[in-house]
Amino acid sequence: MSTSSQRFPGARHLPPDLELLHEDRDLLVVVKPSGLLTMSTETIRDRTAYWLLTDYVRKGCDKSRNRIFIVHRLDRDTSGVLVFAKTAGAKQRLQDEWEGVEKRYLAIAHGHFTQAEGTISSYLAENEAHVVYATTNRTKGKLASTEYRVIKEINGLSLLDIRLLTGRKNQIRVHLADSGHPVVGDAKYGRPNDRHKQLALHARVLSLTHPFSGQRMVFEAPAPAIFHTLVGDWPREEVPCA
Repeated sequence: MSTSSQRFPGARHLPPDLELLHEDRDLLVVVKPSGLLTMSTETIRDRTAYWLLTDYVRKGCDKSRNRIFIVHRLDRDTSGVLVFAKTAGAKQRLQDEWEGVEKRYLAIAHGHFTQAEGTISSYLAENEAHVVYATTNRTKGKLASTEYRVIKEINGLSLLDIRLLTGRKNQIRVHLADSGHPVVGDAKYGRPNDRHKQLALHARVLSLTHPFSGQRMVFEAPAPAIFHTLVGDWPREEVPCA
């Protein structure tokens, strides 16, 4: 599903960093580029997706009471579909039903897999340095499961279709690194000598039920150019049915 931002009255305030896929009175759905934070940190307050879209819904008027609400996040270096709510009620309903949201990613990992598809599961915890790691201690970690399927292998790299069965922090990156196939360009969990500097992880598809209309909606963001640079082209796959 793709919708031109020119249909919306505030389109002239839409930042060039973000592509608008959908907007209605309850939802904002955008494509976030790699390198842009979802929300602020202790050191970065502005130029985040949240900051940019707040300005968008206020149409440049600082006194406007319009606002947006964070529903979920993508890592700064992960690109792809990102959903915000425009009301507190929409946020709550989306988060209450988040387990029913389908999330599919594209990733390019180092190496070739012995199995063309499979599921990686482990308990994940986070240390004081904000590094996520696998643990056998069920009281310390939370169960995380990631389905993967190899789409293409070339030049020592594997293009993967990934489906999140859970939504833990850094889940895909940690699971692939633990399997011996870290994501290309992953400075945190990947190979220290990786010559690729951009993280090859992209939130390609997000399918959800609208919090008020009940309509099932599917949003898709085409793969960034870096994917085609690394592995060439591949047959286009159909977006999963809603």
